[in-house]
Amino acid sequence: MDCRNFERFDMAKPPVRTKWYLRPITILLSLPDVWKHRAKISKVRTEGLKAPYVLLCNHNAFLDFKVATKAIFPQRANYVVAIDGFIGREKLLRNVGCICKRKFTNDIVLVRQLHQVIKNGDVAVIYPEARYSLCGTTAVLPESLGKLCKLLKVPVVTMICHGHHANSPFWNLHDRGIKPTEAEMTCIFTKEELAAATVDEVNAKIVEMFQYDDFAWQKERGIRTTYKGRAEGLHKVRKACTRFYTSVPPAARNSA
Repeated sequence: MDCRNFERFDMAKPPVRTKWYLRPITILLSLPDVWKHRAKISKVRTEGLKAPYVLLCNHNAFLDFKVATKAIFPQRANYVVAIDGFIGREKLLRNVGCICKRKFTNDIVLVRQLHQVIKNGDVAVIYPEARYSLCGTTAVLPESLGKLCKLLKVPVVTMICHGHHANSPFWNLHDRGIKPTEAEMTCIFTKEELAAATVDEVNAKIVEMFQYDDFAWQKERGIRTTYKGRAEGLHKVRKACTRFYTSVPPAARNSA
C-alpha cells in the first residue's frame, strides 16, 4: 500500500484535556488489573501535592499506565505517547489526553504542548525511556530531561514500578500473574527546590531514582513465575541489543 494515501498526523495539535465523561471510564478500565496484581503504591513527599506537576515514569508494560492512572486519580493528565500507538485510534487517544510524539527525536513542538498541559493545571506524564524496557532495567535517559523540568517550573515527581516487566515483558506479552507488584511515587523536587537546583543536579537525581532491576526485585521478593511459556520470545532481547549496538554511535553506547 502506498504510504502517501495515509493522512499525516497533526503533530502540532494542542493537547486535549481528558473529556469529563472519559475520566471515570479510564479509572474503571485500570482498576481490574491494578487489583488483579494487588499493586502496592507507596507515596513519598507527596503530601499536599496538587497538579500541575511533571510525572516521570519507568516503562515496562501497558500496566504502567493503569497504575499511574490509579495513583493520580482524580487529577487530569496528559500522556506523551509514541506515534505508532496512535495508528487506528487517534481520536480515542487524544480524547483521553495523549500527546503524539516521534521516538528519539528533539521536538520543540512537544515542549510547547507540555507547557500548555502545565498551563491547564494538569499532570504532564512522561515515559523518558521512550520504549518498553528490553530486559527490565533502566534504559538511557535523555540529558535534556533536566532542562525540560527547569523550563516547566513545577514539581517533579517520579513513579518507578516493579514487577511489570517480570509480569509481561515486551518479548512475550502473556500475563504471568505476578503479584503483588509495587510502585513508588516520589516528589523529588518541589517547585522551590527545582528553581534552586542546576540542570546537572536535576538530571543526577532523576537518574538516581530510575535505577531498577525487575528480575532482581522479583528474586528479592521470592515471587515465582509459574507460566510454562515464560522463555518464549526471549531471543528478541538478543536481536534488539544487537540492533542497538550496531546502529548507535559508540559515544551513545558508552552512556547507555
